[in-house]
Amino acid sequence: MSESDASMLRPLAGDAPRSPGEARLRKAWAKPQGIAMLSAVNNTIVGRYIIATGFTFFILGGILALLMRAQLIVPENDLIDFELFNQLFTMHGTTMMFLFAVPIMLGFAVYLMPQMLGARDLPFPRMSSYGFWCYFIGGVLVFGSLFIGAAPDGGWFMYPPLTSLTYSPGINTDIWLLGLSFVEIASLVAATELIVGILKTRAPGLSINRMPIFAWAVLVMASMIVIAFPPLLVADIMLELERAFGWSFFDVERGGDPLLWQHLFWFFGHPEVYIIFIPAAGVVSMVVATFARRPLFGYTWVVAAMIGTGVISFALWVHHMFATGMPRMSLSFFSAASMAVAVPAGIQVFSWLATLLGGRPVLKTPLLFVYGFLFTFVLGGLTGVMVALVPFDWQVHDTYFVVAHFHYVLFGGMVFPLFAGLYYWMPLASGRLLSERLGRWVFWLMFLGFQITFLPMHLTGLLGMPRRVYTFPAGMGWDTLNLISTVGAFILAAGVLVFIVDLFAHFRRGERVIHNPWEAGTLDWLPVAPFQPWTTFSVPLVHGRYPLWDQRELVAEVDKGGHFLPDAPVGRRETLVTDMITAEPQQVLRIPSSSWIPLSAAIATSVFFVAAIAKEYAWSLIAAAVTLAIFILWAWSNARIPEADAVDAGKGMSLPAYVTGIHSHSWAGLSIGLVVDFAAFASLLFTYFYLWTAWPDSWPTEPFTTGWFPLVIGILILAASSYAMAWASRANRRDDGRGYWIGILAVFALGALFMAFVIPVFARSGLDPTRHSFDSTVWAIIGYHLLHMGVGLVLATYTMARTLAGHLTSRHNTDLNNTALFWHYTVGIGIVSLLVLFLVPF
Repeated sequence: MSESDASMLRPLAGDAPRSPGEARLRKAWAKPQGIAMLSAVNNTIVGRYIIATGFTFFILGGILALLMRAQLIVPENDLIDFELFNQLFTMHGTTMMFLFAVPIMLGFAVYLMPQMLGARDLPFPRMSSYGFWCYFIGGVLVFGSLFIGAAPDGGWFMYPPLTSLTYSPGINTDIWLLGLSFVEIASLVAATELIVGILKTRAPGLSINRMPIFAWAVLVMASMIVIAFPPLLVADIMLELERAFGWSFFDVERGGDPLLWQHLFWFFGHPEVYIIFIPAAGVVSMVVATFARRPLFGYTWVVAAMIGTGVISFALWVHHMFATGMPRMSLSFFSAASMAVAVPAGIQVFSWLATLLGGRPVLKTPLLFVYGFLFTFVLGGLTGVMVALVPFDWQVHDTYFVVAHFHYVLFGGMVFPLFAGLYYWMPLASGRLLSERLGRWVFWLMFLGFQITFLPMHLTGLLGMPRRVYTFPAGMGWDTLNLISTVGAFILAAGVLVFIVDLFAHFRRGERVIHNPWEAGTLDWLPVAPFQPWTTFSVPLVHGRYPLWDQRELVAEVDKGGHFLPDAPVGRRETLVTDMITAEPQQVLRIPSSSWIPLSAAIATSVFFVAAIAKEYAWSLIAAAVTLAIFILWAWSNARIPEADAVDAGKGMSLPAYVTGIHSHSWAGLSIGLVVDFAAFASLLFTYFYLWTAWPDSWPTEPFTTGWFPLVIGILILAASSYAMAWASRANRRDDGRGYWIGILAVFALGALFMAFVIPVFARSGLDPTRHSFDSTVWAIIGYHLLHMGVGLVLATYTMARTLAGHLTSRHNTDLNNTALFWHYTVGIGIVSLLVLFLVPF
């Protein structure tokens, strides 16, 4: 669309609004200015922050790789000593996996998803802001350790006992464990936000079988994150407890097992490969359909393949442990699973090829990067099948063959699609196209540089060169291959440098575009430039998977306010909540505006982790209390009773402004949060059973018990508290104030009674977590539950305060419903914990 055509749809920025409704929208969605931009919560702003930060870490991680390649350019080089080299390869892997790959894909999702779904914003925008600041501060903390000589040096996988206090006595490992735990919070927050946003804030008519492929990819990625990340978080905390307080989980002399770390780490680590690949594949599907000028071939099969990849990926973690001496039956199962995951990947590759063959491809830079991805990823997939074979894996394990393989999969499977996405969606962010001529230089330099770097590494590995060595002797047959790889790395870096030059230059010299320069068919290209912070002037009603192709008048209709929510009558930010399956409108959701609360909460959280790294635990406790207070303030400021029960949503439809129970977006968000929590709890139970079966001779022959009385009484108290919470909820729905207060006070009293009863039972048990892994694991499980009981008591107190303030009624009872959901969950894991600890071993 030309600039003159677009000007007929909406006035340029700075012009007077065309109607009072547009004036109210501009005021409600106004961006903060100056330093206040740090308080912004709009997905378009926060998404840009995440993408820019992630790309910066990509550059920094690449610089570390160049330093390593410079060290390995010739045999017996002394440019870098072994200690610095260990820090470099640890931080390179850590940066690329934790600070670049996953966050930048989440950044793409945060930025694009509301536009792609036809929504105004994500349902929890302040959570997005909090997640970004956790990521930014944590990333600076971890990467900044390089400049104070305290960078982690145990590998990005941090295997004990190398990372135990005995062999890593400094704070290097603590920075990795606690700093990345802080960063992981950001990924879990973003995943929760995106799942709720995709399921509940799609435009009317955008049913689940019409969602863009990228939305499906993000939904699968986010679902994997909520299951895969908690085990690593638990492992991090357990190793830190061992290092800081002498607990035992991985120390063989005290009943621990280093392989426990590998199980927990790789249960996260191998799904993470597909957490990175699946959204990249979603980008490829979007680009291929647009430039082939036809809908994606085999839409349903591609969706099924993404889901299948996500499911199978959780059966692959032992793929990294073939050389640890596991039983042959286990090796056979995981070997078969490692090969089976190639099937859904192949389905997607054939879908892309069929789409291109059946269309009229337009060869622009985004599609060029897709071609580079296809070539490179297929080669990586072939070597993946090779290392899935146990005998072959034994031969190349920990050699440069594996380095070559996973770079073909990760770089080829993620970075090339990332650059395709950057060239494809850049006009949405800047209103300008990146240079087509420079784009081709970027592609060929990156593509050829990558092949020159990593293709020889297959041979280097087959010739026996081990990974993670800072130098090598001459005469081993590795000299020329390493020289070629180093030259290729600098060619690859030159391509990235050309992109950076083009990126900065295009803001002033790039070809200006107004709307949909690629003639795409999905809703991400619906807004007309100059882009406003509300994403779309009215929320569209759509009828197909490619609305801009199927509904030719949709752009003009939406921009004239002809669809849903063309106004902000009460001056608040709003979007639609729709049915998860059919996308039928259900609610007008009020969205929080800019606030300093997320940044404040992130700073307080960072103080907690930094103080823990410095072993200043009193300050950690203070920071935890401050963080809790900020969260309470956050929840209090968000939970408002709307001015009216119903809102004019446009197109003659009136929708409720407040929904409670299972239809509430906050209930959905909490439910996903509890899935995250249960994944962590399941990791603790896995630890208990794994250590018992790994060392049955040293594990106690009888379970922890002081008789049946504590078990029975503990379960009865928990069950009674759950009944009391159900009583309070029913009384609230009946508007029975007396019954409600009896129930909620009983919940509080029974919860406090349980803690007062259980803590002395375990305190008098004689269990010493520094003595044996059994004692450590028992205290970890019971401590985890007691922490939940404490949080539940805080929520009960908060709910009572909301009631006294008049903000919780029988009609507006979301706070009570969420508290009840959390309490019932806490009771459930408490009963399971007691049964395991008192009855197992049996």
